[in-house]
Amino acid sequence: MNENIEIRRIRPEDNKALAVIVRNALAEFGANKPGTVFFDPTTDNLFELFQQPGGVYFVALINNEVVGGAGIFPTEGLPSDTCELVKMYLSSAVRGRGLGKFLIDKCMAHAIEEGYSRMYLETLPELRKAVLVYEKFGFQYLDAPLGNSGHFGCDVWMIKQLKI
Repeated sequence: MNENIEIRRIRPEDNKALAVIVRNALAEFGANKPGTVFFDPTTDNLFELFQQPGGVYFVALINNEVVGGAGIFPTEGLPSDTCELVKMYLSSAVRGRGLGKFLIDKCMAHAIEEGYSRMYLETLPELRKAVLVYEKFGFQYLDAPLGNSGHFGCDVWMIKQLKI
C-alpha cells in the first residue's frame, strides 16, 4: 500500500476531525465517562488550547486525512520541569502501524527542546494497549496524580525522566 504519512502541527481546520477521533476511541474502549477528555470542552477546540506557550500538538495524516495526534501541555500545577503528554489518540483504522510510537517520540523530542526534563501522563485502565506502549517507553507508575488536569476519571498516572 502506498501511503503518504505526514506529521505536522495542529491547524484550526483539524479540530472537528480530532474531536471525533478522540471521542470514538474512548467510546470504543468503554472509557467515555465523566472526568475524561470525552466530556472536556477543550476537546472540540484543540488548536486554540495548544496556542499556550510550552505546549504543542502534532497531527498525524495519511493521504491528507487526519488520523490522530498527540501533544504536550504545561498542565496547571505540574512542576515547571514537567509537561504532560496529552490527547494521544489514533483512529482505529491506523493503529498498529507505529504511528503512536512516532508521535510519542516527536512529543518527547519537542519537550526536551522546550526545556522539560520529565513527562507525565494520565490514562485509564480501559486503554490497556496504550498503557503497554507507555511502559515500553519507560514511563513509571505513580500512586497519585500530579498537577490539576481536571480529568478526575483517569486513575492511571505515569511519569518518565527525559534524556536531555
